[in-house]
Amino acid sequence: MQDPTPCELPDNSALNAQRLDELDDMLDELRTRGDEIPQWEFCDGFLTALVCMRREVPVAEWLPMLLGDGGLLEATPGQSLPLLEVFKEQAQQDRFLELFTLRMDEVRKQLDQDVQTLDDERCFQPEAMDMRGAMLTLPEAEQAEVEGEVPSFGQIWALGFMFAVENWPEEWAAPRDKEAAGWIDDSLNAIVALTEDDTGKPEICMYEDGGPASTSHDRLERFGEAIWAVYDLRQIWKSLGPRQETIVKGDQPGRNDACSCGSGKKFKRCCGG
Repeated sequence: MQDPTPCELPDNSALNAQRLDELDDMLDELRTRGDEIPQWEFCDGFLTALVCMRREVPVAEWLPMLLGDGGLLEATPGQSLPLLEVFKEQAQQDRFLELFTLRMDEVRKQLDQDVQTLDDERCFQPEAMDMRGAMLTLPEAEQAEVEGEVPSFGQIWALGFMFAVENWPEEWAAPRDKEAAGWIDDSLNAIVALTEDDTGKPEICMYEDGGPASTSHDRLERFGEAIWAVYDLRQIWKSLGPRQETIVKGDQPGRNDACSCGSGKKFKRCCGG
């Protein structure tokens, strides 16, 4: 089965058709050395979660999580990152990071735009794929050769997003603000809903105009809800700022004890005032 095309991106997209093809070809080549190299749709979901995360995760941390064994790369300032085994050469890894960063910057810019509708050309557009629609365009003989369950529209993208959430749980821990915590929970649930199969009646095709029905209207609505959820997550974490580490203070004197500064006054009348 041919690779399904992603949602159409604007002509001025950082990842135009040529660069997307380059990325797909690169990931295919990486799979000759690594069995668990994900599809680009998964990578796009993963990088979107990185953009939404409360802390900016360095490349040395997320690259091996996505394409390696998860171990932190020892980066030397001013030099390229150590080469992951899955890349054949440093130039290939550097090019992957260049294209990946272009897309991250684009997603970040899109999510920081004040948009009111999903029809706005500035709106964030996940690179979600309709693999079922692509399969249904094949001759029946080729469809019969497809093994396993074909993912639903946007399912792989959502799995990539949640992969990042699950591997940095401390960055997604609920804040003390109950209202913000509720918004985060609702937003993540909207994305989790996309990780599930589309069991509704196929009514539309997201692969090509006029193609065989492959996606339910309910799925399309859930997809829209997931996009708004990404906007909410980005804005909530930006408003809360970086997580503050708890400062553990040493033992302090009681309020009626002599102040430790040596003034001779009681602590409550001196440094503890």
